[in-house]
Amino acid sequence: MKTLFASVAIALMVTVGSVGLASAQDKKAEPPTPSAAAAAATSAAPTPAAAAAPTPAAAAAVPAAAPPAPVPNKGDVSWMLVSTALVLLMSVPALALFYGGLVRSKNMLSVLMQVFVTFSLITVLWVVYGYSLAFTEGNAFIGGFDRLFFKGIADVPKGEFAMAATFSKGVVIPEMLFAAFQCTFAAITCCLILGSVAERMKFSAVLLFVALWFTFSYAPIAHMVWFWMGPDAYTDPKLVDGLNAKAGLLWQWGALDFAGGTVVHINAGVAGLVAAYMLGKRVGYGKEALTPHSLTMTMIGASMLWFGWFGFNAGSALEAGNSAVLAFMNTFLATACAVLSWTFAEWLLKGKPSMLGAASGAVAGLVAITPAAGNVGIPGAFVIGTLAGLVCLWGVTGLKRLLKADDSLDVFGVHAVGGILGALLTGVFVSPDLGGPGFVTDWVKASTGFTSIGEQVLIQAKAVGLAVVWSGVVTAVVLFIVKMVVGLRVSEDDEREGLDIASHGETAYNK
Repeated sequence: MKTLFASVAIALMVTVGSVGLASAQDKKAEPPTPSAAAAAATSAAPTPAAAAAPTPAAAAAVPAAAPPAPVPNKGDVSWMLVSTALVLLMSVPALALFYGGLVRSKNMLSVLMQVFVTFSLITVLWVVYGYSLAFTEGNAFIGGFDRLFFKGIADVPKGEFAMAATFSKGVVIPEMLFAAFQCTFAAITCCLILGSVAERMKFSAVLLFVALWFTFSYAPIAHMVWFWMGPDAYTDPKLVDGLNAKAGLLWQWGALDFAGGTVVHINAGVAGLVAAYMLGKRVGYGKEALTPHSLTMTMIGASMLWFGWFGFNAGSALEAGNSAVLAFMNTFLATACAVLSWTFAEWLLKGKPSMLGAASGAVAGLVAITPAAGNVGIPGAFVIGTLAGLVCLWGVTGLKRLLKADDSLDVFGVHAVGGILGALLTGVFVSPDLGGPGFVTDWVKASTGFTSIGEQVLIQAKAVGLAVVWSGVVTAVVLFIVKMVVGLRVSEDDEREGLDIASHGETAYNK
């Protein structure tokens, strides 16, 4: 325990210095795209349209009154509270059960424990500094320290709460609610990686790794993709270039990521692959049958993931409006298409359709539609979901054999591959000619339009490339540090005994 506490202390000390290392580059860009992602919280409440100006005489007699602060709509607040709870459900218990059913029975409890504690750890770190690094003004790569410990978000005794921007001018939600919603995204992203290292990583190494990786990979990528100044800041064309320069780098590029294709799935999937390489293969991999111990648990987990994912994707609209409805239906449809395409392809190739294949197809569809959820129409959801089932089936079979990595629960083959597919196809099906909504081309007038499929796909590809490289490099460095401090793997004897007993002194099942 002393080693673990010392390791966490090291992680926090390294974190404090992280912002100083981020580059202060700012680039001018075209007006940022619209529902590319969840809106960034602003330090002050967005201002509504200006009130009618008083006459000169009245102005001389009475000081000009400040415009009234925008009031959040109770429907929007209610929807975002529910969405936040739904994303929590996706991790605890949905992801934990999905992963737990896929490992051997002697490691079931260890997977549940890793997901449960990782989610809790990241929640605490998010409040301490993660939200501030991701969603406050800093530079193109990382935010600042304005919101450490949620400073300034609420004066509870006075009942005064700061407001956060949505995607509509004059429409806000409490910043604390936005921060809570985004907290669940950060936590589940770190939990996703655990599937790649299941059944062999030390519990102390897991905790130190996720703390460091969250700090240096998740928070910067979230800032680069999702931080901007909010629609109400765009009041004059003369301000556009300056406001754009304060946004995250990928937002400046115009990259579209509605709910986390790059931030969550590519980020976690690449980290999982690198971790699988650096950790090494499980004892008996390729020689013994390492079969799932409970596909019943896995099916329950997949079903709960599908249910919770409506909060993940439709909640990223930040309002209870048309965008949320579109994201909701796309999530519904694409997932069903992926289940069918994976099932029938597996049936054709292997002679029998499997429950594991159907559950994996559902997750593949959910992953691929995530960056596109509010950015494409129904035709796009059909195509993205259908292709996701086929491409991710190849990702966990043919591609996995080529990579020769023991990615225990196929995090790379489903999340990274599905996330890349969805991100690239978002650039295609956002086109109004293919049923998409286009995007905002002028935030001052809030007017929408579209450029070209080729241009947008290129932007999407650049964003994917940056996320892949950033996550891969950070993961390798972090794992090297963890190895030096606490070590990565349990002993071979402990691995054979199972992590339930060896690491936690408990068993999931009493015989």
